[in-house]
Parts: sequence; C-alpha cells; structure tokens
Amino acid sequence: MPCWHFPSQNTPLLSTPCAELTQHTSLPQVIKARVKDLVLPRYKIVVVTHIGQLSGQGMQISSRCLWDPATDTFSSYVFKNTSLFALAVVYAVYFE
Repeated sequence: MPCWHFPSQNTPLLSTPCAELTQHTSLPQVIKARVKDLVLPRYKIVVVTHIGQLSGQGMQISSRCLWDPATDTFSSYVFKNTSLFALAVVYAVYFE
C-alpha cells in the first residue's frame, strides 16, 4: 500500500513505502497531475510536500514568492495520524 493512501487516522505506516515515496517524489507528481486535470488555463502549478515523524517535536514551515493577489492562489492540506504528518501546498500562479 502506498504511503499517501491513509486507511484511517490511527493506522501506523510502514517506513519502507514512505521512504520510497519521498525518494521518487511520486506524491507531488500525483497531486500536480490531479490539479492539472482541473484545466486551469495559463496557470503554473507548483506543489510542495513535507512528510515527517511525530515524536513530540515542533516544526514551522514557511514560503516566500512574488505574488499577485488578484490572480494567484494556493491551497494546503495537512494529514496527521499517531506516527507522522504530511503537508501538501499547491500554488497556482498565473502565467502571462
């Protein structure tokens, strides 16, 4: 079972599929392909993912870019279970 298919919130995940997922960057590619299926003409799609272990530590993630609030947008999703977190951010930047 791939790491990005979470059966439930409390199911521990195996480290082998997660390691393969992060090494081959398939999660961002899957997300980007699904967003592109929405047919957003003239938009550049950028996907950033973070996967990490939950063991009582804290983490702050930030990003910076040139932005036109009239046309550019983003969406993010966070998944957490008892052993890990996964964060995906999708940026849609209008391309002239």
